[in-house]
Amino acid sequence: MSAHHHHAATELTRNQSLVFDVLSKAEGPLSAYTILDQLRDEGIRAPLQIYRALDKLLEYGMVHRVESLNAFVACADPHCSAHGITAFAICEKCGQVDEFADPLIEDRVRQWGAQHGFKPSKTTLELRGLCAQCQAAA
Repeated sequence: MSAHHHHAATELTRNQSLVFDVLSKAEGPLSAYTILDQLRDEGIRAPLQIYRALDKLLEYGMVHRVESLNAFVACADPHCSAHGITAFAICEKCGQVDEFADPLIEDRVRQWGAQHGFKPSKTTLELRGLCAQCQAAA
């Protein structure tokens, strides 16, 4: 999978490409320090290098921050930037994170904002609970 699958016009720096590749291959969200550990062999040694790359990748919509975990995931949806809301379902047992979009939720949030004169700049929805596999194993 090419690191440019979201934004063909966006030329990534070496560090941005390395960070994106690590996140793309990860099973779940990674902290900046976990990313740093995985890239030490590539000559990246400073947390600031990771944070700078993450900031740009967030700006490009190629990665998301899972606030409650203080971790980052590669975007699962190539049309994500069209959505106003990034939504995650987080399994509290195995740590699996699924990204999803729901137009009904987006409409409801937009309506609430309009009714209350509130203009959200960013909306992240995080659902916590048990995934189907962990429920079946219980």
